[in-house]
Amino acid sequence: MRSVALILAAIAIHASAAECGPDQLNTARTITLKREGALYGAHQHTALPLAKGEVVLTFDDGPSADNTPLVLKALADQCAKATFFLIGEHIAQQPDLARRLIREGHSAGIHSNTHPHLASMTTDQQLEDLKLSRAAYKTAFGVETPAYRFPYLEETPTLLEALKRDNITVASIDMGINDWIPEDTTAILAQRLTESLDKAGRGIILMHDANGPTAQALPTLLKVLKDKGYKVVHLEWEAAQ
Repeated sequence: MRSVALILAAIAIHASAAECGPDQLNTARTITLKREGALYGAHQHTALPLAKGEVVLTFDDGPSADNTPLVLKALADQCAKATFFLIGEHIAQQPDLARRLIREGHSAGIHSNTHPHLASMTTDQQLEDLKLSRAAYKTAFGVETPAYRFPYLEETPTLLEALKRDNITVASIDMGINDWIPEDTTAILAQRLTESLDKAGRGIILMHDANGPTAQALPTLLKVLKDKGYKVVHLEWEAAQ
C-alpha cells in the first residue's frame, strides 16, 4: 500500500509540474534569506538583490476565508509563489487556511496581531501585540515566524529593537497598488500596478489577500506582470534551528 501511495504521489507531482509551462507566469527563482534581524524594502530600507524586471509578490491582512482561497487559486493557475504577512487573530480564526498557504508552496510571516497603529500604543502594548502574533504563528506552523511587516508600514523603535534581537526580518515594500478602497475595480487596480511597475522596475509588491477587489482582480494583475515581461521571485527563509 505504501508503494502505491508513493507512486500516486509522484504522478500527482508530475501532473502538477506539467501544468506549469510558458503560458503561465511561473516562479523564476527563489531567494532563501537567513533568519536574522535584517530590513528589506526600498520604501524604507535596503532593496532586495533583484534584477530589473524581477518582483516579489506579497499579501497582507489574511488569512481571509472569503478571499484568500481566490488568491491561492489565481497564484496556482499561474504557478506563482508569494509571501503572506498574516494577522495573528486571523491565523487563530483560520489556522487550516493559514497552513494551506505553506502546503501550496508559499511562505508566511506576521503582520501584527490586530493591525493597530503601533505608535499610538505604549511600549508594553506594542510588545504584547508582537508576543500574541508570534504565538498565533507558532501554534499554527510549529515554528517561530521568520519575518514581520509593520501594519500601515508604521515602524516603531520598540518593535524594531525587539525584532532585531530575536532575528526576525522586517519586510517593507518597494511598491503597492493602494488596494484597500472598496470601490476599486479590476481595471483601476491593473492601472495602479502598471504605473507602479513602470516607476520602480523591480521590487516587493504589496497587495492584500483580505481585500475582495484584489482577490477578484488577481488573475488580471498576474497577466499584467506576464504581459510586461516581469519575473516572479519567491522569498523563503532558512529553516528554524
